[in-house]
Amino acid sequence: MDPDVVHHWPLYGLRITTPRLELRVPDIALLDELAAVAAGGVHDPAEMPFSFPWTDGSAEERGRATFQHVLGTVAEWSPAKWTLSLAVLCEGRVVGRQDMVTSDYAVTREGETGSWLGLAHQGKGIGTEMRAAVLHLAFAGLGARAMTTGAMTDNARSIAVSRKCGYRPDGEQVLAVRGEARTLRRMRLDRAGWEAHRTVPVEIRGLEPCRELFGVPLR
Repeated sequence: MDPDVVHHWPLYGLRITTPRLELRVPDIALLDELAAVAAGGVHDPAEMPFSFPWTDGSAEERGRATFQHVLGTVAEWSPAKWTLSLAVLCEGRVVGRQDMVTSDYAVTREGETGSWLGLAHQGKGIGTEMRAAVLHLAFAGLGARAMTTGAMTDNARSIAVSRKCGYRPDGEQVLAVRGEARTLRRMRLDRAGWEAHRTVPVEIRGLEPCRELFGVPLR
């Protein structure tokens, strides 16, 4: 989709790029690819890294749930409350998803990140690179004051990515997941921490037409 011809929903023209990756709001074709990656699996079935077990069920159910959820983020968007759900492409192939979620961003200038990668694409440093991309959008593009994230205490990979990006511990929370008590570790990154841990070059295109939708005044 050509960013220059997206008028009514300019978020489809937003592009965030790193040396290996491109992050973008998926059109229908890319969303189908993203759903296929989810259907193929994003973690060991014996584990559950998410607070909501959306990956339980069949491959078809995972794919369909992903497809519907991402469409819903567009349908439910408002400047006061939004979820930016980005497909992550590596060498032109969809490999996972990177989200930024927030409410009242114009006031708080804070948001939360969440993500997943297909099993075949894990362990290659992609998780760190895609997090760096969305943090650049938040801090450099949208003037964030701080960003938060969370991971189960046994999710060592996610916690390691957060540490590499400069997040610091921000408390813990006990959640009921699959009928069991699980501990979520919250982590927080302020602007100084982000600046001190920037190692990935990131470029943003197509942001200006989107600023009103993000609740951020035009420059």
